[in-house]
Amino acid sequence: MDRGGCQMSGGGGGGDRSGPEQSGMITLEDLESFSEDQLSDSGNGSLEEEAETMEEDDGRLLHYWQDVARGHQVEVAQDMAEPIQQLTSNNHGRSNREHVPFTLLARKEKCGELLFERRQYEKGHWACIRMREDTYEQSICYGFMRIMKYICQQNSVGDYLGMTLPIVTVVRTNENQAMLSHEVTVAYFLPAEHQAQPPQPTDSEIVIEIWPTTTVYARPFSGPTNEVTIIDQISAMAELLDSTDMCVHDSFIVAGYTNPAHSQRQNEIWFLERP
Repeated sequence: MDRGGCQMSGGGGGGDRSGPEQSGMITLEDLESFSEDQLSDSGNGSLEEEAETMEEDDGRLLHYWQDVARGHQVEVAQDMAEPIQQLTSNNHGRSNREHVPFTLLARKEKCGELLFERRQYEKGHWACIRMREDTYEQSICYGFMRIMKYICQQNSVGDYLGMTLPIVTVVRTNENQAMLSHEVTVAYFLPAEHQAQPPQPTDSEIVIEIWPTTTVYARPFSGPTNEVTIIDQISAMAELLDSTDMCVHDSFIVAGYTNPAHSQRQNEIWFLERP
C-alpha cells in the first residue's frame, strides 16, 4: 500500500471466504432491499412480477435512493437513474457477485468467537476515487455513486462490469487514532475477467491502480459505519493485537458486505501490516 495514497492491496489469494458489504450509506444492497423487501410488502403481485416492473420503472428506484440519501445530507442527481437501474437488474441475487479473494494465514478465536483473521491479499487492479466532502458520510456516498457509474457503462468498454465484494473505504486518522479525516478513498476490485485489461473510466478522477500484495488483520463488526463507530472499532482491534507496531498507524480499511440500511449490517475493520 502507498501509505499516503489510496492503495491498500488487491485480491488474488487462495482461500477466499465470504466475509461480512459496503461502508457507504447508500449502496447496491439498498436497491436490493427496495426491489425485494419493500416490493414483497406491497401485496400487488409476486416478487418476480414486481421486480420486473421495478426494472422498467427506474424513476421509482431513483426516488427511493433520493429518500435514503436525504437522511445523510446527500443529494442523488437525476443522472444516477440509469446506473441504479442497471445495478438492480443485474443483481437480484448474490450468486453473480465476486468476492475479493485472499489467502487465510491465521485466525484468533476466544470461546468460539472469531476475534480477527490474518489474511494476504495479492496484487490486483482496483478502481478508486478520493473524496473529501463536508462529512465523512457524504464523502463515502458521493464516492460510491461515482464508482457506480464506472461499473455501469461509464468505462472504455461501454458495458456493465459486474459487482465485487467488499467495496472498501480507505480511512485516515491522526497519529493517536482519535480523529477520522473526512477525506476517504472508495475502492472497487475489478472482476477477474477485467484484471488483465481493466476498462478505463470516463471519470478522470477515478484512477485504476495496481495495489500490491498486502497482509491485513481483519475484524468483523456489525451495525452502522460512521466516524464514531469506526474510531471505536479501530480502538477495539488495537486492544486485541499483541502489538500494533507491525501495523500502519494512520490508515485503515473499512470493508462492507451487507445492506447498510439493515440494523445488523456486516462490516470489517482491516489493519494493514507493514511490509
